[in-house]
Amino acid sequence: MPRNQFQRMVFAFITVVITVHAYVFYSLYVIHGNMFMSLTGETGVIAAINKMGGIPVFGKPVPIWAIILIEFVLAYTLEVLLGSPLSFKLACKNFDPRTTHPVLFETVIICATVGIMCPAMSFIAAFLYYNYQAGFNMWTLLAEWLKLVCFNFPFAFFTQLFFIQPFVRTVFKAIFSKDIKKAQKNS
Repeated sequence: MPRNQFQRMVFAFITVVITVHAYVFYSLYVIHGNMFMSLTGETGVIAAINKMGGIPVFGKPVPIWAIILIEFVLAYTLEVLLGSPLSFKLACKNFDPRTTHPVLFETVIICATVGIMCPAMSFIAAFLYYNYQAGFNMWTLLAEWLKLVCFNFPFAFFTQLFFIQPFVRTVFKAIFSKDIKKAQKNS
C-alpha cells in the first residue's frame, strides 16, 4: 500500500506505535502479571510493578514508559530495516503482486512480517528482561526466547491480521487519501 520510502516509514511508525503498546500490555498483564503479583504480594499488576520499582531491564528496574520507548525504538528499527523489506520479498517470491488479489497479497505480507518480527522481538525481549541477578546461562536465554515465541506468536498473528493492520490501513488511507487517489488515476 505505501508507494514511497516516506509512506513506508509512516506506515511502519503507525504500526509500531500501536503494536508496542499492545505487546507491552500483553506481556506485563497476560504473560508476567501473575508472577509480578506473587513476587510482591500485591493484588494488581500495576501495584506489583510499582512495588518492584519498575520492570527489570538488564537487572535494573525501569518504569513502564521507558519500556514502551525502548521497545518502540527497537521494533521500529527492526521493522524498517528487516521486517518490511523481507516480508515483501517473501510475499513476492510466492505471489505476483500484479496478478494476486490485493487482500490475499496483503495477508501474505502480514503473515510474513509476523513470522519475521515475532521471533526477532521475542529474542530481544528475552535478552532485555532476562533475570541477570541469577547469573547468565545461554540455554536459559534460549528457553526463555522459545517460551516468549510460543506466547507471542498466536497473539501477534491474530492481532496483526484482524485488528492492528486493518486499523493501520484505515488510518494510512485517511492520511494519504490524496496521494492514493492520484496513484489510482495514474494506474
